[in-house]
Amino acid sequence: MAEKITVALDAMGGDNAPYEIVKGAAMAVNELPELTVKLVGQTQAITDTLNKLKGENLPIDEARLLIVEASEVITNDDAPVMAVRRKKDSSVVVAMRLVKNGEADAFISAGSTGAVLVGGQLLIGRLHGVERSPLATLIPTANGVSLIIDCGANVDSRANHLVQYAKMGSLYMEHACGVKNPKVGLLNIGVEEEKGNALVKETYPLLKNRTDINFTGSIEARQIPYGDADVIVCDAFTGNCILKFYEGIAKVLLGKVKESIYANTRSKIGGALLKPSLKNTLATFDTSKFGGAPMLGLNKLVVKAHGSSKAKEIDAALHQCVTFASEHIDEFIREAIDKDNEVVGD
Repeated sequence: MAEKITVALDAMGGDNAPYEIVKGAAMAVNELPELTVKLVGQTQAITDTLNKLKGENLPIDEARLLIVEASEVITNDDAPVMAVRRKKDSSVVVAMRLVKNGEADAFISAGSTGAVLVGGQLLIGRLHGVERSPLATLIPTANGVSLIIDCGANVDSRANHLVQYAKMGSLYMEHACGVKNPKVGLLNIGVEEEKGNALVKETYPLLKNRTDINFTGSIEARQIPYGDADVIVCDAFTGNCILKFYEGIAKVLLGKVKESIYANTRSKIGGALLKPSLKNTLATFDTSKFGGAPMLGLNKLVVKAHGSSKAKEIDAALHQCVTFASEHIDEFIREAIDKDNEVVGD
């Protein structure tokens, strides 16, 4: 029997809250019998949304979709640290306190990234020995998926932080995605060992000397779409730029393909013939099925979903939480960091 899991979901966070957030929760609960979701936010807004979904004939399991009142909302205009400290009845803070107090096993939000990152550090807390908690996100490649870590949490990192990112990312890819002995690449401007900025040059030999990380050397940005590395390690400034460019170019290319198909009668006929194959190919590059970006190295799981998330992304993020819990990924990370600390202590 699957292990029971309760997720605290920020129902008010994101561009499409609360409708798409609540809908995604309802979908996931219908698919996952082991899952209970605590919808945290303004009770009336959540109740109205649930009633609307009932009217759209979406099954609502009220026994496993629980409403937890939170009167305030943290917006992207709020300063993250001040908002977390002052808006104590916000959906982000209330939901994270549920996790901290053991009333939920994981937290998801599509709201303010800054507030999620601050709340993760201050309210949930890092595992002992974890120096920085990175955001890790899956991206589609020619070979399947790769993990970019860090993609948004720590703009300034040190070499020892990147080594921890590599280890945590490897464990996540192995246990959450089933990639055995994942290949780890250090994002760089060339593959030669002597290339790179001061951070990369300092990090390279540290990764090279690790026997518990399958480090394959530096990886250039143009190699990422080919899936040359399963885990791409970098600081958050670089990782976030790569991620946003990746998302942007994918949308532009998809738009250009559609534009070409509908350009004239001949292309429309050809497009109709290609549609089944093209649809399957494009589906492999659909990032919505990957869920959100987990903030690794915390005492409990925190997942940051994209601000524009629709129900499909929230559904996937909840599946992600169930996988994380069932595979005990946090315990593998805890054991690996503890082992490193013992070596340093010796």
